[in-house]
Amino acid sequence: FSHLQKKRRAATARRQHLKSAMLQLAATEIEKEAAAKEVEKQNYLAEHCPPLSLPGSMQELQDLCKKLHAKIESVDEERYDTEVKLQKTTKELEDLSQKLFDLRGKFKRPPLRRVRMSADAMLRALLGSKHKVCMDLRANLKQVKKEDTEKEKDLRDVGDWRKNIEEKSGMEGRKKMFEAGE
Repeated sequence: FSHLQKKRRAATARRQHLKSAMLQLAATEIEKEAAAKEVEKQNYLAEHCPPLSLPGSMQELQDLCKKLHAKIESVDEERYDTEVKLQKTTKELEDLSQKLFDLRGKFKRPPLRRVRMSADAMLRALLGSKHKVCMDLRANLKQVKKEDTEKEKDLRDVGDWRKNIEEKSGMEGRKKMFEAGE
C-alpha cells in the first residue's frame, strides 16, 4: 500500500515540475515576443515617421502644418477603411462559426415519444387549418381478384417438389417455363 502512495506522490511531483517548467518557458516566450514587437514598432516608426525638424519662418511652418494635416487625413481614411474591413470580416467569421455550430448539431435532442396518429391528424397538426386533403389510405389499395388467389393455390398444391424441380431444370425446363409464360 505504501508503495502505491510513493508512486502517486512521485507522479504528482513530476506533474508539478513539468507544469512549472512549462509556465517558465511560456513566460520567457511572452517576454521575447513583447521585445520583438517593440523592436518592430520602433523600426516602423523610424521608417514612416521621419524626425521632425521645425523650420524658422512662419510660411515654412504653415506649409509643414498643411503637409501634416494632409497626412493625418490620409491615415485617418486608411484607418476607417481597415476598421470597416475588420468589422465585415468579424461578422463573416461569426456567421461561419454559427453555421459550423449548426452543422455539427450541438443541439440536445429531446426524447421522442411514440404517438399513434392517423395520416389526417398528422397533416392537420403540421399544416394547421390549411389541411383540406383527406388521406384515406385504404381507398388507393389495389383490388385483388379471386382468380389470382386460385392460381396461387394451384401452385401450392403442385405435389412433389422433386418432380417439379426436375421438370424445370436445364435448358429444356427453362424453355418450357418461357413458353408457359411463368
